[in-house]
Amino acid sequence: MALILSIETTTTNCSVAISEEGKTIVLKEDNGNGYSHAESLHVFIDEVIKSANIQGAELDAIAISKGPGSYTGLRIGVSAAKGLCFSLDKPLISVSTLEALACQVNAFDGVIVPMLDARRLEVYSAIFDNNYKAIREVQAEVLDADSYAKYLENGSVHFVGNGVEKTKGLISHPNAIFVEGKLPSAKEMGALAYDKFKKNDIEDVAYFEPFYLKDFIALKPKS
Repeated sequence: MALILSIETTTTNCSVAISEEGKTIVLKEDNGNGYSHAESLHVFIDEVIKSANIQGAELDAIAISKGPGSYTGLRIGVSAAKGLCFSLDKPLISVSTLEALACQVNAFDGVIVPMLDARRLEVYSAIFDNNYKAIREVQAEVLDADSYAKYLENGSVHFVGNGVEKTKGLISHPNAIFVEGKLPSAKEMGALAYDKFKKNDIEDVAYFEPFYLKDFIALKPKS
């Protein structure tokens, strides 16, 4: 029996789950509009452990959503995951944020495009087939009316994530399917983390860094 605690903090959704053999058994999250991670994350971790009726030492691994996403959210999530790994002497497993997001879509055909909102008309996105196999790597891209045209011409394209709203305003192809109101969640991380756990595909806790995709840019406060 493999018990894995998963942490997702790449967007406004502060999400923590415990999975058993890849199946989520406890989930706690707050997907409000504000970033509550610094205040809520450790509380949620304690709550899911208690709800699962286990001790932290009984966990077999800690899984972290590795990005891309919010710079601050990633830092908070990774710091918490590393702290748990060091204190409990457990392995760290990283899970692709966009892969887990894609798993929220049940598509019978076509492709899935998980996308996270970036600045202006930019999104962080990847492309998966309907079996969740990656067919295009993660990219930061500026959207326009011709984005994903070759995929749209060949069949259904399911867009999911908080980048959907800006995409809807640009793409009006009949094969475009917009799955709204979805954010990355720890709920989908369990199965992906369990697959890696069985392969002993783990990270070096001391040296692991989130996948920022782009360098952090500090904006000057308005005077």
